[in-house]
Order: sequence, then C-alpha cells, then structure tokens
Amino acid sequence: MTAILVVGAGAVGALFGSALARAGAEVSVVCRSDYGVVKRDGYDITSPLLGNHRFRPHQVYREVADCETPPDYLMLTVKVLDGVDRAALIRPAVGPQTVIVLIENGIDIEAPIASAFPGNEVLSGLAIVGVGRGEPGKIHHQSVGSLNLGRYPGGASPAAERFAALLTAGGIASKVTDDVVSARWQKAVWNATFNPISIMGGVLDTAVILGTDESRAFVSSAMQEICAVAAAAGHPLHPKLIDQMMVVTREMAAYKTSMALDYENGRPMEIEAILGNTVRAARRHDVATPILDALYALAKMIEAKASR
Repeated sequence: MTAILVVGAGAVGALFGSALARAGAEVSVVCRSDYGVVKRDGYDITSPLLGNHRFRPHQVYREVADCETPPDYLMLTVKVLDGVDRAALIRPAVGPQTVIVLIENGIDIEAPIASAFPGNEVLSGLAIVGVGRGEPGKIHHQSVGSLNLGRYPGGASPAAERFAALLTAGGIASKVTDDVVSARWQKAVWNATFNPISIMGGVLDTAVILGTDESRAFVSSAMQEICAVAAAAGHPLHPKLIDQMMVVTREMAAYKTSMALDYENGRPMEIEAILGNTVRAARRHDVATPILDALYALAKMIEAKASR
C-alpha cells in the first residue's frame, strides 16, 4: 500500500488526501489549527464532485516529526510565505526514497526544496480547484478539481504517473506533464491576475472581477503581461490561453480566490510567491509590466494595513 503524508492539510490537502485514500492509499496528515477536531472526527467534506463524505486519515499528527516512518510520498500543501522554511518543516519525515510533491501556488517555488533534498525526486503540482475551509475540520469544495503534475525541473517520471493514477482513481482528474515549469507559468496567468485583484477594494469574487467590459479588458491586459514574462523566461504559452481562461472562469459559479479568502479571514497572503516572483522575473528579463507592478504595489499596501 502506498503511504502518503499530507503536510499542511487545509482545504486542498484534505480534499486531495481524501481522494488518494479513496483510491486505496494510506493517507496520514499533519495539521495544527484543526488537530483536535480532525484527530477525533476526521474531515467533514462537502463536494459536488466527490460527494459529501467524511475523510478519516490513517494517522493525524500535530508535528511532522511525529511521523516516524518516512512515507512513499510527502505532499506539501502549505502556503509559500516569507519566513516559512518549507525544507526545514518537512525534513523530519523525508526518507531516502520519499518523493516530495509540492501542490502550492506561485512561480519559482520548487528550487529551495530541490536544493535541500538533492537525492529525492520533487514533483510539482498545479491544482485547479475551488475549495475552502470553514469551521475546524470542515472543507467546502465548490467547483472543479484537477491536478497537473510533473517532475521538477522536467522530464518523464514513473513516480508522477503513479501519483496521478491514484488521484484520478479517487475522483480528482490528474495528468502528467514533462514540462511542469511551463505549466506553472500557465497557471500564473490566472493566479497572478485574479488573486491580487480579488483583494482590491474589499473581497471581489470572480463574477464581479469579470462583470464589466472594462474589468474584462483590464484582466486580459494583465494576463498578457504575464504571458510576455513567461515567453521571455523561455516558456511561451498558447496564444489562445487568455481567451480560454476568461471563458472558463465566466462559465464557473462565482467564487472567491484563495487570496481573497485569506484576506477576508485575516490570514497571511501569498503575494510574494504568486505576484512578487512574477514581477521579479519580469525585471530579470527586462519585460515591462506596468499593470502587474501597480497590482503588486497595491497588494503590498493592503497587506501592510491588514497586518497592523
């Protein structure tokens, strides 16, 4: 049986962990804020895709070091935040054969983990899912659910194929790519646009963000800047990508981005990983990004006010 440890079992970690368990994996979790409830009752998950169900992990740990047997896969789903040493966080549970799976937002977020664990395979995963956490132990899956997965920095990976097969068998469609860095840039086109916009002027859901001709033009222009940065970094994206993302987002039920939910609930936001790293990549490659620069500056102002 495949042993999987989920570190940072919040909304995405719990939902994907439940799917992996459904496929027959032995899934344990590390969670802090919800530890007592999850240890006692497991996760209460409402989901239009997987059905409403209760996920009871094999083991529930308060600390990573409490997991004494290294898992086959360690799935890291914590936020990428300044001051959080992700490598140090997971080190106690990483064995020689452990495959590290990063299901996290942002650009250029894999290198610190790959450098810290040169002997371990690192898989980079891009989740496309609308899911949030409510009361302790309660997960609300709103829409879609899929994962794009690949070995970092590239190439074929039997370990990725096995993980994707488990997740797909559990109800979360998963596909493997041999160019996960390009796939991460593709997701950034949406993430680095909708996330920061969603915290401007309060909390804006996707329907409001795309609610007028002017707002749609603004979003499209910001996306075009990200595509220009990706191309300069060596990862040109499909010319119809922006139109496709706009159509899909408008067709989906209105929902709040992960950054909007964090802002609304007073939690730290992934501004640097999602937008800051994109802006810094633009500067490295001498690409003008006036809209992204403005969004970044405004997002940092909002972050500073929220932290007072």
